[in-house]
Amino acid sequence: LSSHTLDVMKLRVLSRSEEEMTRETSTELLRQHQTHDPLAHPFERAREYTRALTATKLDKVLARPFVGALSGHADGVFCLTRSRASLNILASGACDGEIRVWNVPYQRTQTVLPKAHSGFVRGLASGSSGDTLFSCGDDKCVKMWRFSSGESMEGEEGEEGEEGEPLQTFLGSSVFLSLDHHWNEPLFATSGVCVDVWDESRTDPIHSFEWGTATTHRVLFNPVETNVLAACTSDRAVVLYDLRTQSAAHKVVLKMRSNAVAWNPLEAFNFTVANEDHNLYSFDMRKMDRALCVHEDHVSAVLDVDYAPTGREFVSGSYDRTIRIFKYNQGHSHEVFHTKRMQRVFTVKFSADAKYVFCGSDDTNIRLWKANPSEPVGVLNPREKRKLNYANKLKERFRHMPEVRRIARHHHLPKAIFRANKFHDAMQASQRRKETNRRKHQGAKAETPVSRRMKAIVKT
Repeated sequence: LSSHTLDVMKLRVLSRSEEEMTRETSTELLRQHQTHDPLAHPFERAREYTRALTATKLDKVLARPFVGALSGHADGVFCLTRSRASLNILASGACDGEIRVWNVPYQRTQTVLPKAHSGFVRGLASGSSGDTLFSCGDDKCVKMWRFSSGESMEGEEGEEGEEGEPLQTFLGSSVFLSLDHHWNEPLFATSGVCVDVWDESRTDPIHSFEWGTATTHRVLFNPVETNVLAACTSDRAVVLYDLRTQSAAHKVVLKMRSNAVAWNPLEAFNFTVANEDHNLYSFDMRKMDRALCVHEDHVSAVLDVDYAPTGREFVSGSYDRTIRIFKYNQGHSHEVFHTKRMQRVFTVKFSADAKYVFCGSDDTNIRLWKANPSEPVGVLNPREKRKLNYANKLKERFRHMPEVRRIARHHHLPKAIFRANKFHDAMQASQRRKETNRRKHQGAKAETPVSRRMKAIVKT
């Protein structure tokens, strides 16, 4: 033997039994052996970043948000509501007094009520059980219809596809501008000169709420705290009422008028209002002296807002002819939908499964969009599901990387909206620069900067 020390070489032997490696059938997949030790994969993060970047790019390439259009109205679509008992049924009201009930999977009309109201159909709401439909209009009437989840909606003697008589009519002393139904009890609320709460078995309102002389143009029940309802008034205020105390609970006044309000279905205290100043504001009703979040991106007045049943995102429709989807806690939209022919968007609704978005516009059409534009439609096999889940986890993990964030936030916009966005950004930058210079030159006398979440609030 040599006097030198012998080097010891380590060998790692793979030992696998034949039973584990042999397939029982020719269609069975081969078993894949993986090492989860991070030291054995030094380039794992680099590879996963590349895959996340590729998945983000593919989302933009494969995005096909538009599903179809429901056409049939002769005038602009002013309000929408979905059935609380069925995923397939949608009701729409037009500016000429017509109400249509749609079968969404087949994209066809089930029932037409040509003269449901004289003038605008101002509001639609599904009953708590889902088998009745309530509508109000310029004729000072609230009408209750049979809201069937089958092939037709009919009144007492109506036939399929034809106009039927309403089950009941409630007469008011002034024009009703909106209505909403209680989630558990046979009660509904209307807005106009004041907020009235009605019982389905009575012809007169059982409660009336008013705060000042302003007209109330939107009212909505809380889906969790069902005795609380929110109202938007013409004096730029958002008012909360409580049916238990039969009085107003709180009021906040903004700089500009709020057109619509939507409650978060999972967070009972939070709601979002759509404002005339191009923004949406989320509030906690327990502390309304500041907004929880300011959602911006629209370039014109926001006309409607609606939360997804998951409570994690909401959709807004604007006078700038676009609809946008926001995360409930983010200030900028992650999706924007538009077409050349779509005009001013009066109303928007999420589907009950949170996968689709409906919008009604001034061009007489109801459009159906996918909430996730790149999500495949149809049945997926297990391997496709695993691949999609893996890609989503990668995008979530690397969402803060500059390149991934830039691609995810990029949207193609119409030229007019793109220019308006640039103009709006320049105005805001100029205002910030002016305020900064003023504070520099005023020194100790300078005013304390006001948070953006408090700027829009006048008083509470």
